[in-house]
Amino acid sequence: MIEKGNDRYIKDIEKYLKDSLIETDKASTIDELEKIYYQYLGRKGKITYILRSLSSLPKDKRPLVGKKANEASKRIEKFVNEKKNNLKKKVVEKVLKEEIDITLPGRQLQLGKLHLITKTINEIVDIFIGMGYKVAEGPEVESDYYNFEALNIPPDHPARTLQDTLFITDKMPLRTHTSPVQIRFMERNKPPIYIISPGRVYRRDNIDPTHSPVFTQFEGLVVDRGISMAHLKATLEVFAEKVFGEGTKVRLLPSYFPYTEPSAEVLVQCQECMGKGCSVCTRSGWIEILGSGMVHPYVLENVGIDSEEYTGFAFGMGVERIAMLKYKISDMRLFFENDLRFLKQF
Repeated sequence: MIEKGNDRYIKDIEKYLKDSLIETDKASTIDELEKIYYQYLGRKGKITYILRSLSSLPKDKRPLVGKKANEASKRIEKFVNEKKNNLKKKVVEKVLKEEIDITLPGRQLQLGKLHLITKTINEIVDIFIGMGYKVAEGPEVESDYYNFEALNIPPDHPARTLQDTLFITDKMPLRTHTSPVQIRFMERNKPPIYIISPGRVYRRDNIDPTHSPVFTQFEGLVVDRGISMAHLKATLEVFAEKVFGEGTKVRLLPSYFPYTEPSAEVLVQCQECMGKGCSVCTRSGWIEILGSGMVHPYVLENVGIDSEEYTGFAFGMGVERIAMLKYKISDMRLFFENDLRFLKQF
């Protein structure tokens, strides 16, 4: 945990760097080095925590703290990798000293890779962390209140029926979106709020090239003073350019979601024809990628946030949808079949 003070942030980084180098120097196995790496640089590592907390620091402290944390991260990673290589060399030398039958054919080891969905999630997370967002997570089995009521979804809304939702009990569904994470976060934290919430969601869909009862969703939430649709569009434009390439255009079309008002479907310029019109975009030049809008005042009031003082925006997208567009994949089922011939392409 970072302690606040004039130079406490820098002292924490220096302490973590010193401790990690000492621990790495003492490590005698690859497993020990892996633990050290994840302790400081993993998803919940100490240095990672500082980097993810930059948005909560005073603006005048962010550049220095960020620079020190990045420098420490590079030094730790370099030192751990060097120690790892030295240990591997010792193992090889030991094996070579033992009796080996050199007439036996060699066996090539296959290196594993991140699944394409995991890779896409990591890319999206990196984009939004770079814009000052935090990652928030929540349970996949939700209560009726968090999944529906708190999000301004009335009892007679179609999403309440078994046609769309999978239920464990009458009042306990498998979450149909990661929006409940936003409610839980707002209950525990006061604005300003800038979060993203990736995770698996469940819906009563038949499996086909573009649908699955289990898929991955990615949502974002901003609540602060003076937030408008202009901030939403600017954020999504940055995201689209980072994912699909510079110059990618974004279009917002009016839509309806019970938890946002006004609401908009977000379309990006077709990457196949660059807006000219083709079979991929059904000759429109545009492809829908996500839903978005300004957080409904009722949602803010449900978590005790004054909707007269604060406004916000939210957006949600399917990670599989983004991956399919970015990597030109025509069938969603390929992500789940685990055919190595497909996975090795990426």
